[in-house]
Amino acid sequence: MENRAQWGTRLGFILAAVGSAVGLGNIWRFPATAYESGGGAFFIPYLIALLTAGIPLLIMEFSLGHKHRGSAPLTFTRLNKKTEWLGWWAVFVSFVISTYYAAIIAWAIMYSYFAIGQKWGADTETFLYDFLGITAEGVGPGKTGVFVPEVLIPLLIVWAVVLFVLFKGVRKGIEIANRIFIPALVVIFLIIVVRAVTLEGAGAGLTAFFTPDFSQILEPTVWVAAYGQIFFSLSIAFAIMITYSSYLDKKSDITGNAFIVGFGNSSFELLAGIGVFAALGYLAGQMGEPVQEVVAGGVGLAFVIFPLIINEFPGMNGLFGFLFFASLVLAGMSSLISIVETYVAGFSEKFNISRSKAVLLGGGLATLVSLLFATQGGLFFLDAADYFINQFGVAFIGLVEVVVVVWVLRKLGNIQEHANSVSSIKLGGWWKASLGVITPIVLGYMMFGLFKQNILGLHDTDNGNYEGYSDAFILYGGWAVAAGALIFGLLFTLKKWNPELLGQSSDTSKEDKAV
Repeated sequence: MENRAQWGTRLGFILAAVGSAVGLGNIWRFPATAYESGGGAFFIPYLIALLTAGIPLLIMEFSLGHKHRGSAPLTFTRLNKKTEWLGWWAVFVSFVISTYYAAIIAWAIMYSYFAIGQKWGADTETFLYDFLGITAEGVGPGKTGVFVPEVLIPLLIVWAVVLFVLFKGVRKGIEIANRIFIPALVVIFLIIVVRAVTLEGAGAGLTAFFTPDFSQILEPTVWVAAYGQIFFSLSIAFAIMITYSSYLDKKSDITGNAFIVGFGNSSFELLAGIGVFAALGYLAGQMGEPVQEVVAGGVGLAFVIFPLIINEFPGMNGLFGFLFFASLVLAGMSSLISIVETYVAGFSEKFNISRSKAVLLGGGLATLVSLLFATQGGLFFLDAADYFINQFGVAFIGLVEVVVVVWVLRKLGNIQEHANSVSSIKLGGWWKASLGVITPIVLGYMMFGLFKQNILGLHDTDNGNYEGYSDAFILYGGWAVAAGALIFGLLFTLKKWNPELLGQSSDTSKEDKAV
């Protein structure tokens, strides 16, 4: 077997890893989460979560991928043959996420165009629903309707770009793309932030964002929010970081890379919080309302509130709007490339096929499935799938991964030895305590609360379901999607690996070939 593909430079890997971590959630999830969880006081549990869960887990996944030199399924197989299913579970969670993540990027592409001339008008919420085609009669949760051309066409463009990058391989595709996307993203967002903080009323927004409410630090929900934000924003348990680190040079600095990626991601989140709340402060001032009345997160912030801000923007508002949605496109594309790479690498190794065939197989299937989210009912499927696959896929995998590696297989010592052999920052008791005690307890508490909330129906809705969706829709649009990732993961373990692949030393694997 030939040598495994590698990153061209350490910077190339760091940009790719940061590009994966910095995604849509940094821009539209973190600001609202921080504001609602104590403002400036939230940064204390957030920093503790970064140092006791985020970076320790990054180090563990970097070390696993670097040592065993394979995709997540192959890495876990080499770790212990009985844990292959864990790698495939993470891969299929990534597969599901990629199908709807591409649709959100497609929305952002269209909104970049709509920003020129503010084509969304004054009622931005109604425009969003009209754009997605969900105001048509008979279209609702569980009903797909027909394709929406304004979503379908940019969606196909997104997939064309992503698959082209992956066809080119690790060094000539993924690395070059991130060398373009990430600097461009940072420059564009810096322009947005600088302009936003100079707006009238920006100070009120920043005051609301940074003013600490220390009374909330004692609330368990705030700590859960901090650990949840760190966990979801660092691309942990997606199979991404294991796959990316498998392309590292033998002597790469594992712990140093993890600290750079972890703090790089958090720095962008802070930058996003400043930009978003400066703009929200301006909007509140223009509307004559307090800042708390215009705070929103997720899709609502990006596609409803920000268009309102752009409408009120003094001078060159079309350019400001274009830059904001362009930043969403860049952040989303860098993350989507990393997500798709997990199953491209997995399929290539499991079925002993070339990268080009794996891209066609995995990327082609994902493209077909993603067409569901370009239909009139696509938003509802996206909302349910996103909630359940993140909470009962990513978060649950993270808990299982830590428990299996640390407590069942007791491999923490071996992983520590490997990381220390190549790293400048040596691991000690802090790292073992974080992964052995703190992370399992916090993730376990999170999962207990989520299962209790969703199984016992404790959501604040009439029927107790997430967003008040029907039982049938929650079953096949939510639970079935989350369970399906695990089921497919188990099924893929039935196919045997190529004996030559399993028999290699940990430093060689199948060559990553471009077309």
